[in-house]
Amino acid sequence: MLQELDDTDVERMLAALAGSSKRVQRVALSGGRALWIKRYEGLTPSLLRGTMLRRLAARLGPNARMLAPSPRLSAEASAQGEKRRIEALAAAGFRVPRILYQGPAALVLSDLGPNVLALMKALSPVDPQGHDALLVRCARELGRLHAAGLCHGRPHPRDFALDSQGFGFLDLEEDPAAVMPMPLAQARDFWLLFLQVASRALARETLEQALAAWRENRPNAAETALDDIIPMLARFLPLARFALRLRRGADIDRFILATDYLRSAVLLAHPHGQTGQNRFTT
Repeated sequence: MLQELDDTDVERMLAALAGSSKRVQRVALSGGRALWIKRYEGLTPSLLRGTMLRRLAARLGPNARMLAPSPRLSAEASAQGEKRRIEALAAAGFRVPRILYQGPAALVLSDLGPNVLALMKALSPVDPQGHDALLVRCARELGRLHAAGLCHGRPHPRDFALDSQGFGFLDLEEDPAAVMPMPLAQARDFWLLFLQVASRALARETLEQALAAWRENRPNAAETALDDIIPMLARFLPLARFALRLRRGADIDRFILATDYLRSAVLLAHPHGQTGQNRFTT
């Protein structure tokens, strides 16, 4: 794919590859364009890295696998894994970065435009409705991805892009489907995104709109899995609230806001508590 770059741009890319060790690096090109270099040395799974925590989570039941990290891989295998996931999304018709060059432990990717988090920050003081509409858009697009039998792994507004060419998916490093069934991985996807929705929404009704937007396309099995995991996560709410009294923390706030809201939504959908627990055990 290097034919997309002129000689000057290739020189800039090679100089950046050799001259930095940043995990993620933006490289400016001619004509106002850009590319991104992603390096995989030192990459670690983002959730529950500790063995003791994984053992504790395992006692909560089969669905606690949603808390498990992706497999620990070499830098080369991590780069290959993200390449495969980019190709899978592209084959399904989703907008993802083009792979311009692949080194032993690095990928050079095309730019998809501003990430959604940056757009939200710009809109927040001047257009609160537009700000929240982006959160709803993220939930809707994630539902479309799930309907195609795929998952993101670590959905966050900064991991989505949006410009005149459309909505795009970034940072496909994590592979939860390698350690859990796809419906559970998709439910985990939505819960992780909802942590951001619940904590960033400027209007309360945005939470309901985001949940409804995801439901427009999501597979039934993904919502069944969500119905199963939310009661499990809700068991941590008293502990989280107690911890919040001792020390304020953004992560704890997000957990309480998102999990409490989704627990209420599950109870409304199943007023008699009939959420098929432990259905995803293979």
